[in-house]
Amino acid sequence: MSQALLSANKLTCIREERILFDELSFDVFAGDLIQIEGPNGAGKTSLLRLLAGLSRPYDGDVLYSGTNITHCREDYYSDLLFIGHLAGIKGELSAHENLRFNLVMHDDSCLDIDHALSVVKLTGFEDTVAAHLSAGQNRRIALARLWQTDAKVWILDEPFTAIDKAGVEQLERLIISHIDNGGVVIFTSHQDINLGKQRLRKIELDYTFY
Repeated sequence: MSQALLSANKLTCIREERILFDELSFDVFAGDLIQIEGPNGAGKTSLLRLLAGLSRPYDGDVLYSGTNITHCREDYYSDLLFIGHLAGIKGELSAHENLRFNLVMHDDSCLDIDHALSVVKLTGFEDTVAAHLSAGQNRRIALARLWQTDAKVWILDEPFTAIDKAGVEQLERLIISHIDNGGVVIFTSHQDINLGKQRLRKIELDYTFY
């Protein structure tokens, strides 16, 4: 059996003295599509942040190709794209400038910004300051990063929020294409989505009271 690309190894997460999850383990292999489910407060976003290396677990490890991500940060982050629940867009920059900033940060300056903005239906808004755009348009700026990146691991917190039906369908197609090409996608969503039950693996988190 091939080695897992990403692994949660007995993760324990505590927030405000409450255990969100304890000794949670699972493996993610190339081509996997994983939805993290659970009620509000169950720790879905906390789990995504642990997997992305943005916070540290109370106990346990996150492994990338068998190595703790704290010991291979450069390699892991070069293969990771994280989009949080908030758009993460700089309001004082234009749509084009936001994507250029992202490319420079990830050393991907060869990729086509105009094409990415066109795909997410932002042609004509390239030079508009993000603060003057709608929540849905800002979300599309963030999602345009998915058309710019070569990262293998996508961790997406509520990626379908604030986009219309056509945008949801477009994103679904991109996700399927990404896993078909050996990438992995780990995401949360409160919306009904059409990603194929035969491809989708769900990890359920329960709300705990201790």
